Amino acid sequence: ERNFLSSYPPMYLVIFPEGTRYNPELTKVISASQTFAAQEGFAVLKHVLTPRIKATHVAFDSMKNYLDAIYDVTVAFEGTIDDKGQRKEAPSMAEFLCKECPKIHIHIDRIDKKDVPEEQAFMRRWLHERFEIKDKLLIEFYDSLDPERRNKFPGESVNSKLSLKKTLPSLLILSGLTAGMLMTEAGRKLYVRTWIYGTLIGCLWVSIKP
Repeated sequence: ERNFLSSYPPMYLVIFPEGTRYNPELTKVISASQTFAAQEGFAVLKHVLTPRIKATHVAFDSMKNYLDAIYDVTVAFEGTIDDKGQRKEAPSMAEFLCKECPKIHIHIDRIDKKDVPEEQAFMRRWLHERFEIKDKLLIEFYDSLDPERRNKFPGESVNSKLSLKKTLPSLLILSGLTAGMLMTEAGRKLYVRTWIYGTLIGCLWVSIKP
């Protein structure tokens, strides 16, 4: 671990303690998560799943000598409330690119390393409390009766637009490389083989990895 961490440039390790993405349509998953929280004496959460501690604890314990802080990131999507006021599934990448989701909101809290308990039992309580904060943020975002507070996170905000000049160069480069490859017989064969073998290897890796 020491060699791995010290041999690479500064990096972020992203962890999703819920274990899976929150989907309002998966009612059994949500119910099981809420039942587990109640049985363990934790607050029952509405807009997020009950977090799991193992991966977070292992990651923090392994990297604590190289960390200065943990960043708690909460993401919310506009346009995901139906006519009945019920939350819908988050948009897919295709739906987002087709502007079915007008905006993505990201709330970030920086937590100094010294404020994170190292003992797993205490970290477990701390992590759930962080998710209680997330839940309150999302309740305000999705369910607030005050229109001025809905579809917003509290605190200072920065509006970041994805402009055409930022995305067009990447699109042109990728399109040019793909078109150039498809113009020759050897390129077409390579393209097809890469697509087939890449898919098979990816499926195999997902199925056998621990």
